[in-house]
Parts: sequence; C-alpha cells; structure tokens
Amino acid sequence: MGWIYLLLAGACEILYAAAMPKTNGFTQLWPSLFCATFIAGSMYLLLLAARSIPIGTAYAVWVGIGAVGTAIYGMLALGEDHSPLRLLCFMLIISGIVGLKLLAPGQYQAM
Repeated sequence: MGWIYLLLAGACEILYAAAMPKTNGFTQLWPSLFCATFIAGSMYLLLLAARSIPIGTAYAVWVGIGAVGTAIYGMLALGEDHSPLRLLCFMLIISGIVGLKLLAPGQYQAM
C-alpha cells in the first residue's frame, strides 16, 4: 500500500506545482486554496508511504515524480523546452525512480 500512497503523493505534488503560477504569489484565493490543499495532501500521503517505505527512498521517489511530472506538464501545457538532452535528463530521473522501486526491501533476494 505504501507505493500506492507514494504515487498519489507524487500526483498531488504535480497538481500543486502546476497550480503555483496561477496563485500569483498566493494573492489569488481559489488557486492558492487549491495549491495548499494539494500541498497538504501530498505531505500526508508521503507520511503514510513512509510507514512502509524507507524515508530516503520515499522522499527521493516523491521528489522525482513531482519533478518529472511537473516538467511534463510544463512541456505540454506551457510550451517549455523539450530538447532531446532535457528529455534524456528526465529519463535518468525516471530510471532512478524505477531502480529505487526495484531495490526496495522485499523486492529482491540477497545473493
């Protein structure tokens, strides 16, 4: 269940990061409330995930999901740079996330 919480926490991370520009420095009420709700949700779900996933792994995966997801949003919705080198860097982050999942306790047998 911890990995599901972690994926949901990452999704909340993407939602609040995408909403941040619309808050205009947290001066716009509804975008700010949306943003704050998803910040709180993201932190709570990370807390739940950390009950069964080591905090270092959980935090790294959470940040990675948020960073890559927000970058994808920026490229698709905001027209941000999507050069091949930038995409390669994001693929490296994704491979790190997958690696952390594969090496999570209980996912492999010691040799």
